[in-house]
Amino acid sequence: MDLILVLWACVASARAVVGFGMDPNLQIDIITELDLVNTTIGVTQVSGLHASKAFLFQDVEREIHAAPHVSEKLIQLFRNKSEFTFLATLQQRASTSGVVLSIRELEHSYFELESSGLRDEIRYHYRFNGKARTEVFPYRMADGQWHKIALSLSASHLLLHVDCNRIYERVIDPPEMNLTPGSSLWLGQRNRKHGFFKGIIQDVKVIFMPNGYITQCPNLNRTCPTCSDFLSLVQGIMDLQELLAKMTAKLNYAETRLSQLENCHCEKTCQVNGVIYRDKDSWVEDDHCRNCTCKSGVVECRRMSCPPLNCSPDTLPVHMGGQCCKVCRSKCIFGGRVLAEGQRVLTKSCRECRNGVLVKVTETCPPLNCSEKDHILPENQCCSVCRGHNFCAEGHRCGENSECKNWNTKATCECKNGYISIQGDAAYCEDIDECAAKMHYCHANTVCVNRPGSYRCDCVPGYIRVDDFSCTAFCEEGCRYGGTCVTPNKCACPSGFTGSHCEKDIDECALRTHTCWNDSACVNLEGGFDCLCPSGPSCTGDCPHEGGFKRNGQVWTLKEDRCSVCSCKNGKIFCRRTACDCQNPSVDLFCCPECDTRVTSQCLDQNGHKLYRSGDNWTYSCQQCRCLEGEVDCWPLLCPNPNCEYTAISEGECCPRCVSDPCLADQITYDIRKTCVDGYGITRLSGSIWTMAGSPCTTCKCKNGNVCCSVDLDCLHNN
Repeated sequence: MDLILVLWACVASARAVVGFGMDPNLQIDIITELDLVNTTIGVTQVSGLHASKAFLFQDVEREIHAAPHVSEKLIQLFRNKSEFTFLATLQQRASTSGVVLSIRELEHSYFELESSGLRDEIRYHYRFNGKARTEVFPYRMADGQWHKIALSLSASHLLLHVDCNRIYERVIDPPEMNLTPGSSLWLGQRNRKHGFFKGIIQDVKVIFMPNGYITQCPNLNRTCPTCSDFLSLVQGIMDLQELLAKMTAKLNYAETRLSQLENCHCEKTCQVNGVIYRDKDSWVEDDHCRNCTCKSGVVECRRMSCPPLNCSPDTLPVHMGGQCCKVCRSKCIFGGRVLAEGQRVLTKSCRECRNGVLVKVTETCPPLNCSEKDHILPENQCCSVCRGHNFCAEGHRCGENSECKNWNTKATCECKNGYISIQGDAAYCEDIDECAAKMHYCHANTVCVNRPGSYRCDCVPGYIRVDDFSCTAFCEEGCRYGGTCVTPNKCACPSGFTGSHCEKDIDECALRTHTCWNDSACVNLEGGFDCLCPSGPSCTGDCPHEGGFKRNGQVWTLKEDRCSVCSCKNGKIFCRRTACDCQNPSVDLFCCPECDTRVTSQCLDQNGHKLYRSGDNWTYSCQQCRCLEGEVDCWPLLCPNPNCEYTAISEGECCPRCVSDPCLADQITYDIRKTCVDGYGITRLSGSIWTMAGSPCTTCKCKNGNVCCSVDLDCLHNN
């Protein structure tokens, strides 16, 4: 019980854990990777929403799929991550159906997002335990208008945002993320023959990080951890409990030892290179560049600061043995070359610059273990070395904020990123204060904080991190009824609502801001109002419709559904489907596909063997399919809801049936409170998977307190 209380307390505190950075390696820009151009058959580049780069997907046969290396990159990301978000901005031709994106291997869809304008649905197709799954979301996206769509998945937690509004939130069977190597990515179609999308698509991305929808809609606040966050949090708490038990045992042992030492006088010393220093002793390091002190057993060192050198014209700054800072020494000139103290030149003999004079030196060069063509004479030296020689290993001195870099004939010091040379000498570098120098990329609502070699952008109070450089306003209680957080704890509310969190039924009737007229009475509703006309001479029986009125008895066709006919009768609107008369030559074939006898309106089934007429229906792979004007639209078969805790789908069946054994269930709602204990004595959460102790080919899973194990026969055969 204590663990559960801690978990929920952690969930509450995790609401503040919302910051993340945008790693370019964790996202794929689909349109960029596909390299779409105007010469691509079936698509045309157009100006999209906000004048962005977009492509019109035409009503012709096409093959828009990714190259193998792009598919492989996507496969690896899916295998290594447990959560992702698919983003797209699109304008779909009204009343059409098509696939926005499909990742599949032959007939197996690992990820497929489909929009059906025939049934006003968004469908997400995936696989679970080797079987096809489909989630259906009633929503009309095929209306000829621009829409932003974001489908986020974290383990088994699914979120669907449309136009920055959270439309659906569900817990589903965790999709298979281990894509097969032969999987391919298709944009705007299911495969070469089916699911052609008709309309404009832009800004298509797959982001492998929590709450990726925020990149599309930055004003959406993340107020809760994702499912993966929560599971990691729970596992972390269990690890901490185990660590706490071990630390408690160690502390008890340490207290016993300390009690024996209470009467002893101890002095903590420091040992450096075999030399023992007492507390508060100071010394200079061997390179004479750092002053060190022993403080309670810890060595603290500080680099000596070198004074600026103003060398005369006939001298140069050089390093001298046994000294940290450079000193001025006389220079030598030979054949137009300027040599510093200690540098050499090879003429008929080897000469070295000493106190401004070239002195002949005798030096025996060591033998080289390379061919003569690979001999290289280093700068200011007399003996050759082999190509690729490590000059830095010879003790080239660079400060702690710079690093040695090898070149063909010498080594130089270069300042590390975020540092700049002192007085032009890259051997000694100091930190660049990007904040003071205005060299940072921190956006509004952030404060730049300088760090050694870099900087960070901290959110000002009341704001939360969107990425490494920007923050957005945070509303602790969220914004209700579709409101947007604009400043800390302040929401911009939709029409009909008010309050700091959009939590207050504006009463248009009491405020007299309604538009009811004649003898009608205003009735306040949640987020709006209604007008009722009970009686009176001005009650005409007219019907309010789309901001206007339809006369009593008037008949019309809906703009958004040309196949429905509506009529107004005594203030109420009644709608019905248009009756089909196939003998009428002017019959609308879109509304009456069964009257369409054109060859171009026929459909080829998924196997490519059978033709169907427009209006025909058939069943395929547990889906109900229909042919409409040459276009195939399929949706999951409706199954009865089994009233039981555990269900399974047998081979060859489409609908689940009840089972009593949880180990046989392939559809189960996991309860994290029902844990299991594995062979190592470790407590496992419901849904956890592990390998049985002593049996590497046996995999076990915790299903609501029941340990279910299975043996991999291929593993047994190979071992």
